[in-house]
Amino acid sequence: MRMLLRIASALAVIGLAAGTFAQVKPAFADEQLTITSFGGVYQTAVRKAYFEPFSKATGIKITEDEYSGESAKIRAMVQSKSVNWDVVDADPVAAIQLCHAGIVETIDWKRLGLDRAKFMGSDNYDCGVPYEVSASIIAYDKDKLPNGPKTIADLFDTQKFPGKRGLWKVLPDKFLIWALIADGVAVKDAYNVLNTPEGVDRAFKKLDTIKKDVVWYTSSAQPAQLLADGQVVMTQAPNGRIYDAVKNSGKHFEIMWDAHTWEVGYWMIPKGSPHRDAAYKFLTFAGSPQVQANLTRYLPYGPANEDAMSLVDPAIRPHLPTAEDHIGNGIGRDASFWAEKGDDLTQRFTTWLAK
Repeated sequence: MRMLLRIASALAVIGLAAGTFAQVKPAFADEQLTITSFGGVYQTAVRKAYFEPFSKATGIKITEDEYSGESAKIRAMVQSKSVNWDVVDADPVAAIQLCHAGIVETIDWKRLGLDRAKFMGSDNYDCGVPYEVSASIIAYDKDKLPNGPKTIADLFDTQKFPGKRGLWKVLPDKFLIWALIADGVAVKDAYNVLNTPEGVDRAFKKLDTIKKDVVWYTSSAQPAQLLADGQVVMTQAPNGRIYDAVKNSGKHFEIMWDAHTWEVGYWMIPKGSPHRDAAYKFLTFAGSPQVQANLTRYLPYGPANEDAMSLVDPAIRPHLPTAEDHIGNGIGRDASFWAEKGDDLTQRFTTWLAK
């Protein structure tokens, strides 16, 4: 029989953006959440920074699931009215597409008690709470390449840096932009150029110059292994995976931040979530400055709440995509562009790759 958890008083759990705390009702034994994220090192960090502290503060049990970002999986649940995920971790393209399709909840920011204006990446996203900023970068092994690449043009310079390059085969969103920048397009103009047929041709023509030198990978865990095994001299990679390889595996990898592409991660609630009230409690918790700052203790992803940056350990700040020295050299992933053009460009890439 399900029984009430005994608690002596209301639990003060959530530091709001203004620095206050919200009181939550005592949790019932059957009050729980299923939260889905991306697995691996990433989910381990999210578990330590978000899931475990939330459960401790509220008594709400969290059951975890993992996926690879497949929007179709969420759509199928909602459309078949068999939703068993309460909160889902999503990239910005999925956040836009699922919101427009009515698959996820529109966020009630007043209910959250958070100031939406303080969140990086919240302007055009009505269905998600931003919680971290990650980056796709170029990495190399300093032991094997002591004078490594300095600009994104070096990714395409096989004379100066002979050898294989690692690129993510699943989606061409990062390296098509990089190809244009390496070909002389200004960072601020890259998306405008890629939004033309001539720009697309130009990007693929630049990719032609390294096509025979690319090792294509499909898992975010692979780039660090490719570097460690010497299969590539440099590789596209999530910045957090490279940081983890250095910190926890003793690798001498280096990140080249020029033209890194950064993007915001979001928590979303699928429509039909069986534990919607508890999901809102989690989103409020996940948006608080201290909790977002805590994530940086486990992975170097910048907080989305601007009030969190001052709470980050100064030793960690230089490793974040949002660090002052890095953010100016990066380019934000234009999720609206990829939501509209992604399928066509991916098809073009698939055709190009098969030639």
